[in-house]
Amino acid sequence: MEPRISLITLGVDDLERAYRFYAEGLGFPAHRTEGQDIVFFSTAGTRLALYPREKLAEDAGSRLIGRDRSFPGITLAHNTREKAQVDEILKRAEAAGGEIVKPAQDAFWGGYSGYFADPDGYLSEVAWAEFWQFDANGALVLD
Repeated sequence: MEPRISLITLGVDDLERAYRFYAEGLGFPAHRTEGQDIVFFSTAGTRLALYPREKLAEDAGSRLIGRDRSFPGITLAHNTREKAQVDEILKRAEAAGGEIVKPAQDAFWGGYSGYFADPDGYLSEVAWAEFWQFDANGALVLD
């Protein structure tokens, strides 16, 4: 496993408001496709994504978790170079004391992903898509 956090996804209540804050207010370079409910931003290394909170909770699985058993509103993502690595990393996380929240499966966006919770309830998605590219440092290429 390559130690990497590819994306930090924030579950937001108002996608347009959050987009304006990060793109216009803070000047983060945005990568957005018209008509899609997700926005990506380039940062040094890890990428930031904004996605509607309810859809992020739904994608992570029907059982919401956290210290108070509610959805924490944030997920980390480890994007893999190979599809088989998704299952390998999920098994490794479970063996280390994590909990599989959503087993790996084909995703609506064309990839393959699953979620685990760490011992404190923070969610990580492990995902693969054949159309992803990585730079020399292992960071996800957005352009």
